[in-house]
Amino acid sequence: MSYFTEMDSYLFGQGTHYDIYRKLGAHYVNEKGKDGKKGVYFDVWAPNASRVYVIGDFNGWNEYSHEMYRVEPTTMGVYELFVPEAGLGTQYKYLIIGRDGNKHYKSDPYGNYTQVRPETASIVVDINNIKWSDDTWMKKRAAMTDEDVIAQPMAIYEVHLGSWMRHPDRADETEAYYSYRELADKLVKYVKEMGYTHVELMGVSEYPFDGSWGYQVTGYYAPTSRYGTPEDFAYLVNEFHKNKIGVILDWVPAHFPRDSHGLSWFDGSPAYEYADTRKGEHPDWGTKIFDYSKTEVKNFLIGSALMWIEHFHIDGLRVDAVASMLYLDYGKNDGQWVANQYGGNENLEAIEFFKHINTLVTRRNPGAFMIAEESTAWPKITAKAEDGGLNFTFKWNMGWMHDFLSYMKLDPYFRRDNHNLMTFAMSYNESEKYVLTLSHDEVVHLKCSLLNKMPGYEVDKFKNLMCAYAYMMGHAGKKLLFMGQEFAQSQEWSEARELDWYLLQNPDHKKVQDWMKALLHIYQKNKCMYELDHSWAGFEWINADDRDRSIFSFVRKSKDGKNNLLFVINMTPMARDDYRVGVPRRKTYKLILNSEDAQFNGTDTEPRPDAYKAEKSECDGRKFSFAYPLAPYGVAVFKF
Repeated sequence: MSYFTEMDSYLFGQGTHYDIYRKLGAHYVNEKGKDGKKGVYFDVWAPNASRVYVIGDFNGWNEYSHEMYRVEPTTMGVYELFVPEAGLGTQYKYLIIGRDGNKHYKSDPYGNYTQVRPETASIVVDINNIKWSDDTWMKKRAAMTDEDVIAQPMAIYEVHLGSWMRHPDRADETEAYYSYRELADKLVKYVKEMGYTHVELMGVSEYPFDGSWGYQVTGYYAPTSRYGTPEDFAYLVNEFHKNKIGVILDWVPAHFPRDSHGLSWFDGSPAYEYADTRKGEHPDWGTKIFDYSKTEVKNFLIGSALMWIEHFHIDGLRVDAVASMLYLDYGKNDGQWVANQYGGNENLEAIEFFKHINTLVTRRNPGAFMIAEESTAWPKITAKAEDGGLNFTFKWNMGWMHDFLSYMKLDPYFRRDNHNLMTFAMSYNESEKYVLTLSHDEVVHLKCSLLNKMPGYEVDKFKNLMCAYAYMMGHAGKKLLFMGQEFAQSQEWSEARELDWYLLQNPDHKKVQDWMKALLHIYQKNKCMYELDHSWAGFEWINADDRDRSIFSFVRKSKDGKNNLLFVINMTPMARDDYRVGVPRRKTYKLILNSEDAQFNGTDTEPRPDAYKAEKSECDGRKFSFAYPLAPYGVAVFKF
């Protein structure tokens, strides 16, 4: 009897075998029944192969000793073999003979573990016996409604595990990496102390080339072996959850690399990619594009997403390069792409794929979410599928990021002529459910670190960065900040070295870290900062038009009208000792954050009053106001 049954074939053929990773791949059995069966079932999809063999250390890598047979129905193209000589820890590959007679040595597309690069063999593991102790977190997640997911606080720390921190004095790069278990101590502790609510992990799905940062994947079902085993990875997720920190995984269904051991030309034919190179290749990236018209390919991707969320307890997937999937002409010139059946440039198959997977993931897993990294004005990214949307939970706000950085780079003298760059995003804030992002992409490839994007002398750069972070954290939308920027990393980021932690010995860098920590804790403690992110009910401009002074003032509002926050941010080096701000009510406004406080290396020699009573004095078009001396690059946050 086949391990891959007729029902498995039917569901796989329909693209609805949502537990496909439990059937395809390598599965160890140690049954105590009458047959006493012990060994490994190997199952692989290779529809256009002429013959398939499994080779490994169990047979001395003998190419032809273990031929796999094609299971019924043979048209499905699944090959299987039970190997009693194989067991846990067995290294293996598939030798696939194409119809042209050529040999293809392939890693297991459904394998859960591989050799550490540059080696490429798959390794038999059993991921069914992972020990979890995050029940409290998972039960709370499962009880969340769609509205709860949208209203939750999300301050995301984007992390590249291999370069966040490394062991000192270890020459071998792999030995220098912190393991998943070591990160479960150091990284979890740091993220919790800083006040982030979530981490987003770059490059966890197995990939061969360090310089791709994990965005050219060969193992869609395997946590990278650079940092340990699948069980070790689960331990890291478990520790985050025990410390009330959500885990987001970068996931790349847009394309895959040409590496010979990977998915490219898998069975001697374009099994996973579009056959027409005008649809199946990214000319700029040198990668292959998945064929979203094939049910088996869609099932491969859907199964991967569900495995991460259901089996490894990942809370959300950030889907990379969504625009490249939606547009047939993305990154292509005339003649390099083919239009859809209606003559348009939309990839209709990818659109349906997104509607399917986003709806499926969030309905099967209440509390889980899908985030689109989408860089165009494609409409209804986060709208429901039944309303013509793609049903993502959130979308990265790339427009806000470009406008924000363009403004912050300017000499303060010129900011008044570009004031609208900072206010424009609120005009379309309700069109999608946004995440404001300052990601790794903004601090690589000669773009400078965030600190060195700031204008002026060194002292001005730090003050500008503090203003930038206050504006970002106060603005409507969820938040994401790439690692190292929270303490004003000076260098651009590189995957080849750890962050410059030594900078924290410098008071200027330490004050930025302390400032960001204060902002994060204010964010977490005040519902007005996140529960109405995607509605004007949660945000109100006090003065959006103070371009001559380049001062921004706004209120973040809670559902119940209590514990609102007023932000005042001066984007110039000019002191405004006579500054007066209009306010919504005649109340007392409590100062809870002041950039000039001594703890942030500010200029105040004595603590400022912590309460400011509004009086009947018209300002900013409002009946009530209060005076507050605003320092150069001054930031003040008040609670009322």
